[in-house]
Amino acid sequence: MPRPPRRSALLCALLAGTTALLPAPTAQAAAAPISFDTCPDSVPRPAAPETVECGWVDVPLNWDAPADGPRLRIAVSRVRASGTAVERRGILLVNPGGPGGSGLPYAVTKRAKLPESVRRAYDVIGFDPRGTGLSSPADCGAMGGLFDSDRPHADPVPVGPRAESAYLRSLRALADDCAAGVGDEALPHLSTEQTARDMDAIRAALGERRTSFLGVSYGSYLGAAYAARFPYRVGRMVLDSVVGPWDWYRFDVVQSRALLRQRDTFFDWTARHPDRFGLGDDAGTVRGAYLRVRDSLRERPVDGFGAAAFDRAVYRALGRTERWAGLADGLRTYLRDGTPGTLRPTTALDSPDSRIFEAANRTVKCADGPGPAPARVLADLRRTRRLDPQPVLTGMEASACAFWHHRPARRTALGSPAAPPVLLIASAHDPVTPIEGARELRRLLPGSRLVTLDDDYSHGVFASRGNACVDSTAATYLVDGRSPTADVRCAGPGLPTVTGP
Repeated sequence: MPRPPRRSALLCALLAGTTALLPAPTAQAAAAPISFDTCPDSVPRPAAPETVECGWVDVPLNWDAPADGPRLRIAVSRVRASGTAVERRGILLVNPGGPGGSGLPYAVTKRAKLPESVRRAYDVIGFDPRGTGLSSPADCGAMGGLFDSDRPHADPVPVGPRAESAYLRSLRALADDCAAGVGDEALPHLSTEQTARDMDAIRAALGERRTSFLGVSYGSYLGAAYAARFPYRVGRMVLDSVVGPWDWYRFDVVQSRALLRQRDTFFDWTARHPDRFGLGDDAGTVRGAYLRVRDSLRERPVDGFGAAAFDRAVYRALGRTERWAGLADGLRTYLRDGTPGTLRPTTALDSPDSRIFEAANRTVKCADGPGPAPARVLADLRRTRRLDPQPVLTGMEASACAFWHHRPARRTALGSPAAPPVLLIASAHDPVTPIEGARELRRLLPGSRLVTLDDDYSHGVFASRGNACVDSTAATYLVDGRSPTADVRCAGPGLPTVTGP
């Protein structure tokens, strides 16, 4: 894959709104075919004999004025279908979520988990959405101090007027940093709607009549946006771990309440195994141990690992039950010897990839629709603290939209009655994308079916949880085009079993 321009030059040319990054094509009606080549090292190689190849699609920064202004290059990857020509069903675009997730390697990593019949039927296409990965990555600089090491007494959950005022100032600083780093011209256009139009440019560049799509988490929101704008170009669409069709700030609030329920479930589960984790034999005692760890880290961060880093680790762990034992072990380790142990993430928040993700996440969310008023942000914080005085607010990214420099006049359109029925998949107790979001989105996609994995508490279901009922239902739909005649309920695994001493 040809190397992109150096990131600094790329961003300066694009985000300052100067000359086009690439020569503007003479016509916008058709996209030039993708010239595939080798992929960068960030893309893993699939098992032989299969190969992955990468290329670029040229798109306008602003699809509403495609002939003028800067242009972007969208990085695309492809692993071809392994079956015969008769078996082939076309292309399957995939998106891992976010917003902010890099999709270029996802064509390889997700494809490896798909049922064989799907791998034989589809060219799996990954891509870095605009603002992520190699597709003109967003840069918000310091983001209001988001990447600073925790300082003593710093707490991401504000309590009282002074702390609340400081919290709002940090959100304003974050918004100011994104405006300065991304630039006023680009800020409105790093949006889901513009990315959906990039997806159709990828379809055209590949010479396909329709786009089949697998979107996980934020990918479900992106798929619904594609269906709204291009309903007649939708092939077969699987939306897994569905983001509700609300504005992003409301979604963040819904998620924050679901995380409280999930954390209580974690406390109860941990208490059932006192010999294994040593944190107590009832949920209240485990909660007390959890709060002691958090309070201590707030007062005395360990090598930059304080309350904010702790909350981020908890947020990540609560979303996948296979991480619960590591969370409980980390609490025990800290109480025993004062080190974070398995609480500390393997990738630092201020790593280059994490910085791009965090910047793109806020930029996309705030480009997708109007943000909340600052007074609403504080009111919801207080309501959440009345439900639990120590919530996890890590996922409240859209709060920064209260101070965003670009204020969209409308929300991103999602779904369409003109689109073919799609398949929605959800875990019954997913705290990251609560199942009520899937039920709400289904109303915007008439005829669609919902596959629910009962008694499951994790984020990401299809070709992820290893559930034969879910995987076979989705594979039949993707390969044969047969939707279930009614909603499907699959038996889930329940809470994780505990092994070891």
